[in-house]
Amino acid sequence: MARRPRQQVPDAVRDAVERTIQATVGSAQTTRDRAQEAVDEIVRGVGRALEDRRPATQEDVKALQKELRAIARRLDAIEKRLPAPRAKPKPRPKKTS
Repeated sequence: MARRPRQQVPDAVRDAVERTIQATVGSAQTTRDRAQEAVDEIVRGVGRALEDRRPATQEDVKALQKELRAIARRLDAIEKRLPAPRAKPKPRPKKTS
């Protein structure tokens, strides 16, 4: 291999380093994007877990009470439309032999 002049060696090394960096930038960005997606998914999961574990607020309780009252009204309306229950016949005593 032919020897390069002294000034060309640092330039050649610099060029080689820059080419290496440019070659890895794309894969580094992909890795960064995948890592960010993983972190985002973990954060969403933690958020859902914390949401499930938070105590009910006064607004939550009022909303549930309102919903229960609406269900009770609907049930009352359904029961009014049903025919009156018939009296069940009394069971006959069993004959003993």
